[in-house]
Amino acid sequence: MDKITILWADDEIDLLKPQILFLQKKDYEVITVTNGHDALEECEQNRDIDVVFLDESMPGITGLETLTRIKALNPLLPVVMITKNEAENVMEEALGSQIADYLIKPVNPNQILLTLKKIIDNKRLVREKTSSDYQQEFRQIFMEINSGLNYEEWVDVYRKIINWELKIDQSHSVEMVDILSMQKKEANNGFCKYVVNEYLNWVQKDNGPAMSNNLMRRKVFPQLSNSKPTFVVLLDNLRYDQWKMIEPILMEKYRVEDEDFFFSILPTATQYSRNAIFSGMMPAEIEKAYPDWWRNDNDEGGKNMFESELLGEQIRRLLRKEVRYEYLKITSVAQARQMQDNIHNYLKNDLTVIVYNFIDMLSHARTEMEVLKELAGDEKAYRSLTRSWFENSPLWAALQKLSEKDIQLIVTTDHGTIRVNTPSKVVGDRETTTNLRYKMGRNLQYERRDVLEIRDPVQARLPKVNVSSVYVFAKDDIFFLYPNNYNHYHNYYKNTFQHGGISLEEMICPVIRLSSR
Repeated sequence: MDKITILWADDEIDLLKPQILFLQKKDYEVITVTNGHDALEECEQNRDIDVVFLDESMPGITGLETLTRIKALNPLLPVVMITKNEAENVMEEALGSQIADYLIKPVNPNQILLTLKKIIDNKRLVREKTSSDYQQEFRQIFMEINSGLNYEEWVDVYRKIINWELKIDQSHSVEMVDILSMQKKEANNGFCKYVVNEYLNWVQKDNGPAMSNNLMRRKVFPQLSNSKPTFVVLLDNLRYDQWKMIEPILMEKYRVEDEDFFFSILPTATQYSRNAIFSGMMPAEIEKAYPDWWRNDNDEGGKNMFESELLGEQIRRLLRKEVRYEYLKITSVAQARQMQDNIHNYLKNDLTVIVYNFIDMLSHARTEMEVLKELAGDEKAYRSLTRSWFENSPLWAALQKLSEKDIQLIVTTDHGTIRVNTPSKVVGDRETTTNLRYKMGRNLQYERRDVLEIRDPVQARLPKVNVSSVYVFAKDDIFFLYPNNYNHYHNYYKNTFQHGGISLEEMICPVIRLSSR
């Protein structure tokens, strides 16, 4: 490994010989100068400098001015400011210029060594510590996955896996990525078995976790307040890992009061899950109670056209009191800008629901556009793209405006997505649905080990389009393909983000309650 080169600029450099000798014994190379001009010359001529120690008070140009010029030459070069001056404005100016650290004289050798470890070895140390910590917890998670978990424990396992994914992303522990990926797949296998055993019991007896059809009743309506307006932002396709990417942005203006979860109904698809959320009913009940507002998969017309009306009916049915509410669906930039401009107008409501469709559009566009496949090539990149979008979105601009008022904010979704990798052949007639993660039709042929099959839709409280209608839901990262043009569609859809089936990512959905700071 090459020696680390330090440039140390101080007009009293002779007094620093003990510190410099200490560093040289630790195998650091130290270049010394006595003023800012010489420091700048070294930075221009010597591209091997790894870090600069810079005295704040030197004759000629000051340390702060030297810092500004060094950053103009090389914005990424770490600079440590060393000073006798503890004045707050000096510290603030140095910190504002993005220094790597700030030390007060006299500095002892161990302080300097710690600073160098932080700057030079930080990534390596974080990577090694993260790898070590995950290896210790790997066995614990493995034992939990195989110990007969209930739904709350599955949520906990999923949360742990996602938190490790994010830590490993940040630490660049490449060697841990494959191990964690294998553990996540194992967790999904166990979760799929659990859902196959429990799902019908949940939907028939309504005694399981909070689900799409009772989300509003169990997680939103009890939070409504006469004293402050409530805003529900439903981000279509938002997974828990994507929530964790936008959480730090929101926390600049909001405080997280509660991080909760609900389970999406099957199919984990917008038409089913979001209609269930806003109606407070399962799809079969919506079809029966509001036949004009329900569309089956193969019916003409939009499948989520009456969410506002369904929400109004649910409020009247369950709350039985006057609630001022409004429903907004944002599917275009123009609508988003209009919402941003008018956001204060909704403060008069008790409840404002905003359905925002960007992440859904992103996942579909990624399937169809090569450039987005490149930009969001894996889970880490997909998460990063979500964060970049949110940070620059009209939605965040609107929420920043709202944060100035005393409001309650609930962020949630309708379902998540999973990156599919494993094809499974299915055969059906023309009436069979086209979704890659679930199929509904007659005379379906499929690999039974790959699916949860619902031979009687009534049991799952799903519409029964024909007497012999059957639903099948793909497990884990499986996607359905017809035998025709099999290889073409296999290559086209492999590694794309899809929804409709059974996985931790699709079914376990965040519900976050926040308040303005």
